[in-house]
Amino acid sequence: MTDTTLDDVERNLGRVEDLEQEEAISVLQTAKRDLEAMSTDADVDEERRQALEDRLDQRIREIEERDAYDGNVGEAMNPEDHDAP
Repeated sequence: MTDTTLDDVERNLGRVEDLEQEEAISVLQTAKRDLEAMSTDADVDEERRQALEDRLDQRIREIEERDAYDGNVGEAMNPEDHDAP
């Protein structure tokens, strides 16, 4: 069992806003592993744990998509944003 609590995971989710992309994803992936480890703990509120896991997954996707967009992949997906033929 992990010593991490749901409150710890929630705090980590909030603090990734101030981190660089790679560090933010690393923090979120660690938090996700902690949440997965808590899934067998009867003392953990499973509904809250699952909601936090869903938020973590969503946040990871947001960061990865933002990076893809910043890497000009977004231009190909949204040609109306630039001078498209």
